[in-house]
Order: sequence, then C-alpha cells, then structure tokens
Amino acid sequence: MKVSRRTFLKLAGATGASGLLSRPQTASATTPHPDATATLAILVDTTRCVGCRGCEAACSESNRLPPPAMAGEDAVFEEERPTSPEAYTVVNRFHGAEDGGAPTFVKKQCMHCLQPACASACLVGALEKTPDGPVVYHEDRCIGCRYCMVACPFGIPQFEYSKALPYVRKCTFCRDRLAEGKEPACTSVCPSGALQFGTRKDLLEIARTRIYQNPDRYVHRIYGEREAGGTGVLYISGVPFERLGFRTDVGTTPYSQLTWPFLTAVPFVLTLWPPFLIGIYAFTRSRTRAAEAEAGTNEENRHE
Repeated sequence: MKVSRRTFLKLAGATGASGLLSRPQTASATTPHPDATATLAILVDTTRCVGCRGCEAACSESNRLPPPAMAGEDAVFEEERPTSPEAYTVVNRFHGAEDGGAPTFVKKQCMHCLQPACASACLVGALEKTPDGPVVYHEDRCIGCRYCMVACPFGIPQFEYSKALPYVRKCTFCRDRLAEGKEPACTSVCPSGALQFGTRKDLLEIARTRIYQNPDRYVHRIYGEREAGGTGVLYISGVPFERLGFRTDVGTTPYSQLTWPFLTAVPFVLTLWPPFLIGIYAFTRSRTRAAEAEAGTNEENRHE
C-alpha cells in the first residue's frame, strides 16, 4: 500500500478526531444533585452501636449474600475486616482508649460520595451517581478494568477474583428497596438507633444537634460532611476518627476532580495510538519500497 505524506497526515488527523469523539462522557456520572443536602443519606452514631451486627445480617439477606458469622461470635472482631464481594457492610471493633477501655463499633460500607471518584474513573459508565443519592453499579456495562478500585479513597469496590465471570461488588444503598418506598435494610433493623436514614440535610442537622447538646460525648466533627467533597454516609463519634480506622488525609476536594482528567486520557490514547503506529508503519514501508524500486531501476540502467 502506497501512502503519501499528505495521506498519512490526513489519516492521523482523522484518527485523533475519532479518539476525541470516542471519549466516554462520564463526567455527568459524578455531578451531584443541584441540592446535594436533599439527597438520601445514612447517619452512623458510633456511640450508640452495640456491635450486634444485625445490619450485616439484614444486608446479606436483602442482597442474597452468604449469611455472616453468628452475631454472638466474638472472634469475628479479633481482626479488622474489609468489605468483600460476599459482605457489602461489616462492623469492626476498636478500643478507642489506649488503656483498652470500652470498645467502639464502626459499621463500614460504601460512602456514596456526592462526587464519587469510582464513577469518574469508570470508562464505560458502569458506576453512576443517581440524583437521589446512591452510587449504583451496572454490571452489564462493566469491562473489569478495576479503575474504580484504584480511584476510591475508601477502598470500597471489591472484585470477584474467584469467579469465571467476575464483577465489581459494593453496597447498593438498597436501591431496590428505595424504589419500593422502603429504607435500606441495615437502617431498618438497627435496635440501638446507631443507624438513621433520611435526607442528608436533616441528618447533618441531627448530628450537629447531638454534638452541640453533648459536647463531652462526641468529638466535634461529622465525618463525611466535607471529606472527599462530602459523602452520603455520615459518622459521629466519641473517639477521634483516626483511632477508628478512618482516613483523615482525604481532604475536602472531590476525588473525581483528581481522577477525571487523567483517566479520561486512557481511552483516547488506546484509540489513537494503534492506528497512529500503523500509519507510521505504512508510511515508512511505502518509502522503503519506493527506495528499493528506485535502486533497482538505477541498477538496470547501469547494466544497459
């Protein structure tokens, strides 16, 4: 195939344009509701949690997951547990005081960020921030790139490594229950009032009131109010959050603003680079063949 320099430049330009057009429009997936405080949220009051792990059992039942270990088994608290494809929420025990005083129990699950880094990082829109608050996962779109796992500052998305057809799993905020007018399974069974469901605006007001009225009971901070741009799961505690396994270095800037510019360049490079290299090869090959043909002609003329 003979390719002129003019043709090659046209090919490269067209390829670049197609690369730009093919970039996924996932920015909207990270755009929060115009009134983010009106989105649905959960308030976790760690001073009220008794470690019964009823929320774990309810979550597993609602999502058709394997049942957790029996609630009375104290051994489950010996090590801090992460979430997993088989456990969308877990309760861990921490000894808040250095002298090993009364323990603090902390529920862990997806934070449902207002501007989620996972949705921003997803190349195909498999993770989506819905207008009412939950960050949902569309497994039919997922290509298994796992960029969401890298992007999440809280280490929540989990990959099904052991399955032949794996997907990413995380808390769904019981999206199906919300559609039926129900609250999330975990908040519906909490016996101690440690979990409360409502709008983010109302829950922030409740949290502030509790802290104001009980200054000796709570640290003066609502975790998730501003962390990573704000989250849909809020925490109040009587123990500094750094002692409870919380990241306190995430800052207040939404992580989507940090991941989007870099990760959206990936599909652009993958689209542009192979045709670009093919174009260079074709152009170079045509030049080589032309040079060989010219050399052969000169050789024939010399013999004549």
